[in-house]
Amino acid sequence: MPYFYTEFKIKTNQITVHISDSAAKILVVDDEPNIIVALEYLLQREGYEVFKAYNGQDALDMLVSLVPDVIVLDVTMPGMDGFEVARRIRQMPALELAKIIFLTAKGTQRDKESGYASGAEYYMIKPFENEVFVSTVNEIMVYG
Repeated sequence: MPYFYTEFKIKTNQITVHISDSAAKILVVDDEPNIIVALEYLLQREGYEVFKAYNGQDALDMLVSLVPDVIVLDVTMPGMDGFEVARRIRQMPALELAKIIFLTAKGTQRDKESGYASGAEYYMIKPFENEVFVSTVNEIMVYG
């Protein structure tokens, strides 16, 4: 199960590190149920706690009370596209440490630039290799 550091306590000249026993949280946002099911399976198999939203507005509504470690976003969704969702996420102070991964079929250079400009740390193209996706998420959890 992936763990992450949750607090540091300083006692005299020692630093005590407490490691959370709760799974890292990942929000997957995609309008394709099959993609969500596949990503949920891959991420849960790695020990992550997975939350799901099927459009951008539902994701933003969830993020009022949920603080995930990673947010996986599609670009093309009904209503609000993923770029706008990412921009709004980056305006939410509670989510300043959350990492955003775009996982989308939109793969032009301009699309990638828009993704990074909207606040994403990673941009992956569909179709994707399961191992590469999982490795990317695991890297984020270890290295930030």
